[in-house]
Amino acid sequence: MVHYFLYLRIFTFVNYLAHIYLSFDDPQLSLGNFIADRVRGKDYLQYPAPVQRGILLHRAIDTFTDSHTIPRASSKRLHSRYHHYSRVIVDIYYDHFLARLWESYSQVPLEEFTQDFYALLQDNMAWLPQSIQRMSSYMMADNWLLNYREFEGLERVFHGMNRRTSMKSGMDTAVEELELYYADFEAEFRPFFEDLIIFSREKLLILKT
Repeated sequence: MVHYFLYLRIFTFVNYLAHIYLSFDDPQLSLGNFIADRVRGKDYLQYPAPVQRGILLHRAIDTFTDSHTIPRASSKRLHSRYHHYSRVIVDIYYDHFLARLWESYSQVPLEEFTQDFYALLQDNMAWLPQSIQRMSSYMMADNWLLNYREFEGLERVFHGMNRRTSMKSGMDTAVEELELYYADFEAEFRPFFEDLIIFSREKLLILKT
């Protein structure tokens, strides 16, 4: 949900679960929301209208999150250690809480939700951007959406991201702060995500007019 600066381009697609959830069970909207970070400028106009809405919704969610005080407070707790990477880490923390608290937000079990989305990807793989096609194969093989729920899955994510920064980010230790301040991060996630759901529903109504 963060707008990534140039030096953070390698971190696009870190909070997959939230963006898919905020598509509210609309398959084409979900695909647009999912691919949005790899669609630049007005290139979104080449896609069908429902996919376009997903891309625009994703961009609006990012902007809303960037300006919201709660994610800023979460990232501030990490800033002394992780600096500009703290915003990326918070995105992943928030996907973790969404996965852990899933039953509070959806009547569909997370396992079923993720498998349904993977099936949607496979059915539409031919027209997805090539970078998405490559990434999706790893995503499905390792079940990223479900594995964000567990610390072991988060550790794999953070170790991988640390390698992609040539070990400069120190993100391989980011689970430590999550464990240390778990209650604080969860207390921040809950009201923020409620705000984000309301915002996303209202924005979607505008996009459909």
